[in-house]
Order: sequence, then C-alpha cells, then structure tokens
Amino acid sequence: MAPAILQQALSGLIGEARLIVSELPGCDLTLWLIDDQNMDREFTREETRRILEEPPYWSFCWASGLAMARYLAEHPQWVRGKRVLDFGAGSGIAGIAAARAGALEVVACDLDPLALDACRANAALNGVTLNYSSDFFAEADRFDLILVADVLYDRANLPLLDEFLSRGRQALVADSRVRDFSHPLYRPLGVLEALTLPDLAEPHEFRRVSLYHASREPL
Repeated sequence: MAPAILQQALSGLIGEARLIVSELPGCDLTLWLIDDQNMDREFTREETRRILEEPPYWSFCWASGLAMARYLAEHPQWVRGKRVLDFGAGSGIAGIAAARAGALEVVACDLDPLALDACRANAALNGVTLNYSSDFFAEADRFDLILVADVLYDRANLPLLDEFLSRGRQALVADSRVRDFSHPLYRPLGVLEALTLPDLAEPHEFRRVSLYHASREPL
C-alpha cells in the first residue's frame, strides 16, 4: 500500500490519482510513482490550477534522475565509500542509486517536505538508508560529491553551479533542459538517453540528458 501521507497529498491534487510501485527501465530500482493511467486524461480546470500551484514532482522519475541512476550503477567509483548529497532530491532516485552503488553516506536534500517523505518511502522500497535535509546551506562543507539531477530546468538556476562546490569537493550534474552552459569549472562528460516516468510524451530533445562534472580541487 502506498504511503498514506503521499497518497493523501496526491489525491488532494488529482482526485483519482494513485501511487503504484513502478519498475524503472535499465536499472534495478523501483519507485512509488503516479499511475500512468491517471495521466492519460484531460484535467479539470481546478486540477490544473492545483497542479501548477503545488506540482507533485516527487511522484515522477524525471529523465535526468533516471539517467543519473543508470550512470552510477555503471560507474560506482563516483560514489563508492564517499559522502554524497543529492540536491533537489525529488523522488530520491539519484541518492538511492548512490547508496546502492556503495556510498558511505547519502543525504537527500529537498525544500519540499513531501519530497523528503517520498525519499523515505522510496529508500525503504529499495532497502537502503538515507539521511535527510531540507536546507542545503545549513549543511557543512563535508561532502565528497554533490549529485544534481533535473535542477537546472531554468537558466535562473545556473548560479547554483557555484553553490554546489561550497558544500562538496565535486559535483555531478545531469540535466535535459538546460545544456551547453558555459562555466569554467564544469566539463561535459557526455549525453545519456532516458525518459520521464510516467511518460509525459515530452519532446525527444528532453530525453537527451547532458552530464557534467566539476571539481574545486585538481584531479
């Protein structure tokens, strides 16, 4: 049964919506996600207003998060034995993947209390332990790696690129909306293919996830 607090919040936005355990393609993780059948209809004006005011982004697995999870599963050396913070964690997919790949500690960080509840539920679903934070800037500068997936969806968020390295020695950024940004500390690692779940029928360009790495120390 879906966690009550999450189901209640989702039902308050979209009356018929249900959270279901969903397997993710290309990795061995599962998440509580909104049932795709509830997305295949026209929303009422009131539902649309509520969704825009309080988007339940924690009930989706966004393409960049899925790409990051797959990447960490294939390249566990990025997180193995390290202290990791998942910035703007949402469903917790990146942090959960890091824990699965052998991270020493993972902190899921998100401003939204419901997102942190989703992270807790999804961590339990995947048998991993996470720590939780609602304030990135209250965290000490103690992390080996900051994970950032689907946070740079607006160019107004680009100043965060400097802030990530104020709390971690390195940052790994995955994003499908804002790509080819110019920053002296970030270098491109490549482009990954993924999709958002449930499938929102997004333009194909949003299935191409750019991956970047930054370090404040010589490698």
